Amino acid sequence: MFPDFTDLNRKIMKNIQDIQERLRKFAEERDWDQFHSPKNLSMALIAEAAELVEHFQWLTEKQSANLPNEKLVEVQEELADILIYLVRTADKLNVDLIHAALEKIEKNEKKYPVDKAKGTAKKYSEFD
Repeated sequence: MFPDFTDLNRKIMKNIQDIQERLRKFAEERDWDQFHSPKNLSMALIAEAAELVEHFQWLTEKQSANLPNEKLVEVQEELADILIYLVRTADKLNVDLIHAALEKIEKNEKKYPVDKAKGTAKKYSEFD
């Protein structure tokens, strides 16, 4: 389905694997693996996503795109938390995030062809 990974994809995959290994070790050293079920991790993931949303609540579009450095640091930490829980959940379920993302992009390219989706926020089911 996909061509061989490019060097960039290999580097990204290696970085994700490095993060997975570090998170595994972190959890094992603290005996937290017992708490890291896919259910618990997915709940933590959505809680972190909600914390991210709080930083943008009540901002205008322009303000949300031009965060002050202090706020950007806070948003960066929330994004890191989301990534950590996402990677940990995928690891527990043996999901290859890079492959899954590439498959999903391919699916979306078919569901949202440029000639129908360009410049519109319509859902694919609303296309003619």
